This record gives sequence, structure tokens and C-alpha cells, in this order.
Amino acid sequence: MMKRKSLLLASFALTLALTGCGSASTSGSASSAPSSAPSSTPAPAASTAPAQKAVTLRLADNQAADYPTVLGDNEFAKLVNERTNGRITVKVYPSAQLGDEKSVIEQVQLGAIDFARINSAPLGEFDKQIGVFNLPYLFSGSDQMWKVLNGTIGENLLKSLESAKMEGLTYYDSGSRNFYNSKHAVVHPSDLKGLKIRVQQSNIFVDLVNTLGGSATPMAYGEVYNALQTGVIDGAENNWPSYFSTNHYKVAKYITEDEHTRNPEILLASQSSWNKLSADDQKIVMQAAKDSQAVQRTAWTALEQKGKDAAKANGNQITVVTDFAEWQKAVQPLYDKYAKDYTDVIQQIRAVQ
Repeated sequence: MMKRKSLLLASFALTLALTGCGSASTSGSASSAPSSAPSSTPAPAASTAPAQKAVTLRLADNQAADYPTVLGDNEFAKLVNERTNGRITVKVYPSAQLGDEKSVIEQVQLGAIDFARINSAPLGEFDKQIGVFNLPYLFSGSDQMWKVLNGTIGENLLKSLESAKMEGLTYYDSGSRNFYNSKHAVVHPSDLKGLKIRVQQSNIFVDLVNTLGGSATPMAYGEVYNALQTGVIDGAENNWPSYFSTNHYKVAKYITEDEHTRNPEILLASQSSWNKLSADDQKIVMQAAKDSQAVQRTAWTALEQKGKDAAKANGNQITVVTDFAEWQKAVQPLYDKYAKDYTDVIQQIRAVQ
């Protein structure tokens, strides 16, 4: 009897054990869900997409950390980082830490540097179409230039950089270059006659001054102040921030806002680095670049005004050219010499009002 009772108890215990195991393995039942989870919320499906790795990309700029282009670079870097949730970091290297503009362009082409801010003047040596910006009196003013740059014409010129293994992202402001001297006011092109004007070592700039009647004097940028002070040269040409920051305004008190050239800055990417980004990331980076333009332009305008205020406080005479027709007519020989490859785009630019 005792033996039979023991067998019955063992059989009952085995039945309970089997029933308990079956309940635990039913993972989809409501009774097995944690009490803190809403019963109506399905469990998230596991992602099958591979996780994208965090990456740090380098951006080169030859200007100082507080210069408007670098402020634009930093805004671009910030927007990229925010819009990728920290997955893409752009580290900005100002003050030519990664090399001068020409060597940086070459490194960008090789993919050794990911991004760079480069003036369009030296870029013309690498991409012929960008060279159109070197032509004098191409634009009728700042507003017209920005309509061109931020429109179809500007986009097409940025795309032309692809032939040089670069991807153009957006334009930054570099203002306009103006003539200044220590002798007298320059109101008309003929007023430049006989003035020794420092220019950068560039054929088109040498020809520009000589064509207008001046005497072009190529000279290193760092030598200009002493040359103006000692009378080795009578004047030079540059934008307002440069006129101010170098103290040229203290030794050359006559400045003419003739705006003979407007060479925009260009924020660009290495084609090699660009192609490593996903299509979605390319869109994010491109839009971040375009959105950073507003910050850079605001900083540029403020720095220009600071230069103008300093010149006025110093008693300098500022001549503002409002009618560029006689200046454009005077430099027609330069168009005959340099503009043959840009006929179509010049017509397109001039048609923008």
C-alpha cells in the first residue's frame, strides 16, 4: 500500500513539473509580459541595417581663428555634428595649420584633407571655369553677385569643381577689392595714371593696373606697409578687412570703392572623402554648408564696417563708385585677352539683375 501511494505522489509531481515548463516557454502570451509594459505595444523589431561608424573629418582654412571664413567653418562643423547626432565630427584647422591654399588644394584632391575653405582666385588654376571670377567688374554689386552665386549659375560653377576631384559645397563672402593710395583721390580710371600700385603676382592683376594707366608693382603682401610708408609704392588694392587689419589705412588715406574684383570664397570637399559618405549624409553635409553661409556673411559685413569706421575716424577720404560703366569700358582689353573661355557664363551673369 505504501509503495503504491509513493508511486502516485511521484506521478503527480512529474505532471506539475511538465505543466510548469510549458507555461514558461510561451513567450508570446500576455501573462508572460512584464507588468510595466503596455499590453497593446508590440516589441520593436530588431534593425537589420549595419550601424554607421563615427568619423572625424578635417577642414583646412588659412585665416585666423576669429576671421569670418573660420567662423563660417565652425558653424558648418557644428551643424554637421548636430544633424548627424554626433556621428560626424568636422575638426577645423585655422591659421594655415595644414598648409597654404595651394598645398591644401592638392591635399584635398588626394583625399588627405576632407574639407577646405579656398578663395576662388587660386582655384582658377585647378578648375578653369572658376577662373571667371578673376575678371574685373564682372558683377554690378554685392546683391547681384549673391543672386548669381546662390542661383543656377553659381551651382553650375560649383559642380565644375568635380573635374578637379573636388565637390563645391557653398560660397562665402570675400567682399570686393578696391584701390587705395597715399597721393590723391581716385574718382575716374584716369586718376590712376602714374601711380605705383602693388599687386599680387598674377598676370591678370598686373594687366588690370597697367590697363587702367597705373604702374603695376608685384610685391609680397607683408612688405606693403613699409613700401607705402617709405614711398616705394603709392598704393595697393585689397578688400576692406585687409586694408584695416594691416594698418594700410594709416599710410594710404585715399580709398576708392571701385569693387574691381569679387572673388568669393568656396567651401569644398575632397571628392574622395565625399564619395565615402552615404547619400543621406551627403545631403546633410551639403545643407549644413549652405546654412553656414548666413553666419559667415554676417561676420564679414561686421568686419567690413569695422574697417570703414576706422578709416573714417582716421580722416581718410572714401570715394564710392556708383557708375561702373567707364571702369568696365576701360578694362575691355582684358576681356579680349582673358574672357574667351567664359563668353556664355559672362552673358548669363550680366543678365542677372
